[in-house]
Amino acid sequence: MKRIVIFASGSGSNAENLIKFFHNRDNVSVIQVLTNNPYAKVLDRCKKLNVSALSFNRIAFSKTEDVLNILKVTQPDLIVLAGFLWKFPEFILKEFENKVINIHPALLPNYGGKGMYGMHVHKAVVENKETETGITIHYVNENYDEGAIIFQAKCNVLPTDSANDVAEKIHLLEMEHFPKVVDRILNE
Repeated sequence: MKRIVIFASGSGSNAENLIKFFHNRDNVSVIQVLTNNPYAKVLDRCKKLNVSALSFNRIAFSKTEDVLNILKVTQPDLIVLAGFLWKFPEFILKEFENKVINIHPALLPNYGGKGMYGMHVHKAVVENKETETGITIHYVNENYDEGAIIFQAKCNVLPTDSANDVAEKIHLLEMEHFPKVVDRILNE
């Protein structure tokens, strides 16, 4: 049985999509969701889906080994960042080398880095009159959005698109591709 731990910070739509995708599978399971936001909607989603979920603070994450110790106990085969906004500590990355992936709402290396998440990315794409954007699934390293790219999917950006229109297109790409790519990584 392959084990997935998801880190999320917000609404948890990607986390829910992953949980549902792997539900009732005998070879892969989302065993836990961890969040840095005690008010994140992802906690409600996990409760409804009967998936263990915990919140933690910055000290537990990056100043002590509390979160690392949780991961050592759960022994995930893959750690999936799904809308998780904090930079991952190097000591956790070292312990789970090549086992931490992230989804980013743009075609990296464009529109990546600190502060480039969610609507910030979509607004920048529209303001710069890009004709295409997309998603990037990549390994996580010590720098924001600079890990090796695993997969990208593209969509067109129309001159009439607003940032909200772009967000909807990106959400569709995430829902379609993220679970399949996670599944592929676990089966390689």
